[in-house]
Amino acid sequence: MRYVVGYTPTERGADAVALASSMAMAQGAYLDLVYAVKKGAPSAAEQEVLTAERQGLGQVPEGLEVKFHVREGDSFAGGLIDAAVEFKAGLIVVGAASNGLFKRYSVGSVANALLHASPVPVALAPRGYQRKAPMTRLTLAVGQRAGADAAIDVAIDAAKRRGVPLRLVSLVELDAAGDAGEAINAAHIHANTVLADAAGRLPGGHGVSVIVAHGRTIEEAIDGLEWDEGEVLIVGSSRLAQKNRMFLGSTANKVLRALPVPMVVVPRDYERVGPAHEL
Repeated sequence: MRYVVGYTPTERGADAVALASSMAMAQGAYLDLVYAVKKGAPSAAEQEVLTAERQGLGQVPEGLEVKFHVREGDSFAGGLIDAAVEFKAGLIVVGAASNGLFKRYSVGSVANALLHASPVPVALAPRGYQRKAPMTRLTLAVGQRAGADAAIDVAIDAAKRRGVPLRLVSLVELDAAGDAGEAINAAHIHANTVLADAAGRLPGGHGVSVIVAHGRTIEEAIDGLEWDEGEVLIVGSSRLAQKNRMFLGSTANKVLRALPVPMVVVPRDYERVGPAHEL
């Protein structure tokens, strides 16, 4: 199992390494730190590469296997996607843009490109993310209606392999709901349907719970939830996404603006083809 980590010797790169380490630690995933350069650009100075390699490898906790790569692509995002395909990686991990508020996101050009083109899940680290201990809980955003089966499958399998609790959350934006009571009721019905499916696929005694969170806005609903320090949120791509590709829908974008923990976005109809492709 391999994770491609978009690395630059910046705070954003350190955030990505910390998140990748936290997610890998519970199951010993192999980290590929990728220092991507644009195709045709002047070659990176040897000393710059050596400094980036030393700093990047020095941020990975002992016990995790890691390798540093310099990759050329049409873009930074393209270089990361090419590496993920070549290495049969199960995840691409990047940091939020450097101008984001502390513990919040401001998705920059690299992350935005990945969220429209990556064939594998993408993990986004909030600015200032420093946790490297194993994650403690996975939360899955289940929406208010059927769909996002790929994200559901990924979340259940990831929670099972790591032995961490799985929380299912349905978010209801009351200002956009029309009939608020009907929307909340529909969210409860769908969330409990997913809960029953997840409970049947997890080992007996494995922690799995469900909550419907609502507020005038999605941001208000997110703020009203309790979040563990070692938590990661999983969301599915918009229905507008092309098959096996991503597109961050309007709800996920609103979640991202308020979320205090890392987010993993799973491509539409994503199909894992073996252990190497697991999250």
